[in-house]
Amino acid sequence: MVDMFLDWFNNLEPGIKVYWGIAIVTSTIFIVQTAISLIGLGDFDMDVDFDGGDALDGSGFSDMLSVKNAINFLLGFGWAGVCLYDTISSSILLGIVAVLFGLSFVVAFIYLLKKVMKLESNGAFDINEAEGKTCSVYLRIPANRSGTGKVQISFDGSVQELDAVTDGDMIPTGTKVVVMEILNNNILLVASLANKTTEE
Repeated sequence: MVDMFLDWFNNLEPGIKVYWGIAIVTSTIFIVQTAISLIGLGDFDMDVDFDGGDALDGSGFSDMLSVKNAINFLLGFGWAGVCLYDTISSSILLGIVAVLFGLSFVVAFIYLLKKVMKLESNGAFDINEAEGKTCSVYLRIPANRSGTGKVQISFDGSVQELDAVTDGDMIPTGTKVVVMEILNNNILLVASLANKTTEE
């Protein structure tokens, strides 16, 4: 079976071989990623940070900087290239179209994720109950209260996205944090769980 697959793959034209390779690899990762999420073993994701990230946070583009969305982009890119290879003769035009498909996949998945998050949230919760809770950073939190990030926190099974600040170093997406205090009745003061454990 493996030999048949390798023979088929090696006999492909060089141009479409790239698209098929990306499509197969990212489809496999996507299936595994989805299965892990569904059975609740964890969240396959990673924060991407660089200078100027705060500006992206403000515009909302930081939502797109993650391993998940890199996979989503390559998934759309690869399958668009495979499906349109025989239709679009220009390799440059095909590449551009594949990139646009990849970006559309990212936008679609972000939109669907936000819709799912809203469905999970019933909107009825007391923010004061957040103090002492452990939660995950959804949008990276700038250092020393220089800006706000977001955390995902559960109230009786309802997942909420709330603004958060920290007194310490920048906390990247995916980090587990503990809520130390409620500021102005709407902002959570959090600390990295790893740092807090080390201090203790």
